[in-house]
Amino acid sequence: MEIELPPNWKGLTLDRYDGSTDSDEHIDIYVTQLGLYTMDDNIFCKVFPTSLKEATLSLFTRLPPKSIDSFGTLVTKFGAHFATSRPHHLTSIALVNIQQEKGESLRNSWIDSGLNPEVAMHHMVTTL
Repeated sequence: MEIELPPNWKGLTLDRYDGSTDSDEHIDIYVTQLGLYTMDDNIFCKVFPTSLKEATLSLFTRLPPKSIDSFGTLVTKFGAHFATSRPHHLTSIALVNIQQEKGESLRNSWIDSGLNPEVAMHHMVTTL
């Protein structure tokens, strides 16, 4: 934590992470922006808390002292804690359990599933 920031340091312009979106995407944006200034692992660790807000920052500040020995360790712990924030990818097998609710349009229950439209249509017709 005692390492100096690069002389050209201007700060990051990314949205601070609050735990509600994909943690992997946040790390990718963070690494991309910080990589413009340095690739020093110590600086990556030192600056990381500035990319967090609210409960995510609080969680980070409660880590035991000296529990992070590298940015890789930090990314692993961060990713494990916020794994549920990653988007869930729907598979065609999951479509078997989709049921159209009363008053729900076919678009909401099937078409907007995020799958290839032909796959979704096949399962929709089979189920109907």
